Amino acid sequence: MEHVPEDWTRGIVVVAHPDDIEYGAAAAVARWTRQGKDIRYVLATSGEAGIAGLPPAECGPLREEEERASAAIVGVETVDFLGHPDGRLVAGPELRRDLAAAIRRHRPEMVVTANFGLTWFPGALNSADHRALGLSVLDAVSDAANEWIFPELTVEQGLAPWQGVRWAAVNTPGATHAVDVTDTVEVAVESLAAHRRYLEALADTDVVEQARAQVEMASASLPGFPAPHAVGFDLYTFVG
Repeated sequence: MEHVPEDWTRGIVVVAHPDDIEYGAAAAVARWTRQGKDIRYVLATSGEAGIAGLPPAECGPLREEEERASAAIVGVETVDFLGHPDGRLVAGPELRRDLAAAIRRHRPEMVVTANFGLTWFPGALNSADHRALGLSVLDAVSDAANEWIFPELTVEQGLAPWQGVRWAAVNTPGATHAVDVTDTVEVAVESLAAHRRYLEALADTDVVEQARAQVEMASASLPGFPAPHAVGFDLYTFVG
């Protein structure tokens, strides 16, 4: 298993919901910000449909606040919410356009997103939002580089095409590449635990205990990769 390239300076992490980053990639983000990389978060929704019994009008702002606090713990200052409806993401032109706009705004070399496969493992269905978002992110990388697909981004928003994305890394089971996160597991636990109200609604277990169990599972050692703790990614390249 190969290392994810780290000869880049600016990256964005694009996911569907608050907490999606913290359940997997945050330990890698913490490593990269410690290297001095400029990492920014882009979230398609505010996760407003994510807490049972809490109306979306209250839930959305709460989850945005938790995500910003969580991001700050791993050294991320910029967190953008695109305002798409939680639970109803559609892999189509509207989502691709907004993601392409975000890529043009932030001008990353590395784009990170989450598993968009049908399942997490056999029999465990991935959510509709995750499936729609991840594939749209990969398409949006190409859209962001093409002046003719969404010309309104240039004409109306002043966002010039961006052809500088060198890689997209998808945090997914059965990965081909990995990041050594041995030194950042603890800060990743703290980052997930910042989603306190969300985790309290999931289980009666202590929030930090929940966070530790999830992060340790997501950052276990990987076959063929020389690190006690690692986060796995499939790597896509973009040329020309």
